Amino acid sequence: MAELSASTGPGVMDTRAQYMAMIRRKRMYGGLMLSIFTLLMVSGFILADERNAGGFWDGILNIFDFPSEVVSEAWSKIDLLPGHLVTFFPALVETINIAAVSSLLGAAVGMVLSLLSTRGLARFPRLIPLFRRIMDIMRAIPEIVIALVLIFILGGGPVPAMIAIAFHTAGALGKLFSEVNENADLKPVEGLQSVGASWAQRMWLGVIPQVAPNYLSYALLRFEINIRASAILGFVGAGGIGYELKNAMSWGQGKFDEAAAIFILLFLSIVFFDQLSSHFRNRLTSGGPA
Repeated sequence: MAELSASTGPGVMDTRAQYMAMIRRKRMYGGLMLSIFTLLMVSGFILADERNAGGFWDGILNIFDFPSEVVSEAWSKIDLLPGHLVTFFPALVETINIAAVSSLLGAAVGMVLSLLSTRGLARFPRLIPLFRRIMDIMRAIPEIVIALVLIFILGGGPVPAMIAIAFHTAGALGKLFSEVNENADLKPVEGLQSVGASWAQRMWLGVIPQVAPNYLSYALLRFEINIRASAILGFVGAGGIGYELKNAMSWGQGKFDEAAAIFILLFLSIVFFDQLSSHFRNRLTSGGPA
């Protein structure tokens, strides 16, 4: 026993020393990254404060002035609120339609791109990096930038917003779908290939049934995000309730009751679809009640 402990003792000590050295390196790197992050955050804040029109510290004292004006004016015209809700409801429906169509188009394109960029499933394995870079580009460009370009070309309306959101959605869902595809069982695909099935048939019959619940879960989550995005794009002339909100806010005092009604409609719609999609996502992923 003495010989055994003597022979293993130095090895254990070396392992312990290496482990402690690794822990010290990780702590040093962590502290260095935290210091760099803090430095960047402070320097960025100072630069932003210098370029801000009124200065951050001067303006923060008045941060609640504008919301209080909106609430006070809306409260003084509370009797007009039901009529405003009815008036702006069609614009809300248009916003939801933009989000729904763009989600469907984006999910369809994202599904194809994900299958083309997944190892073991891709139709053209050598082009996997190309399809992945395409999805990176689609995710990297913000919807508002695409919408502004399309509005300049096509004019204002819901079509530029739909294309912009669908473009970004395809890149985002394509990335998520490809990660789901990597966990798919390849045995059904190999079985279909052995009987002469085409690539599209192998994907549709061998892969999609396995990954459909996760596909739908991610698509529903993206639909919630697209409702918010379509409302935001209304501010740049893409139609929907965001356009009505921009008009109400631009007029200043006298229109804040309309702005309050639009805020209420947006809040209720987002809460409704959040609860609805959460319910279906839980049913799809776990098979149980929400």
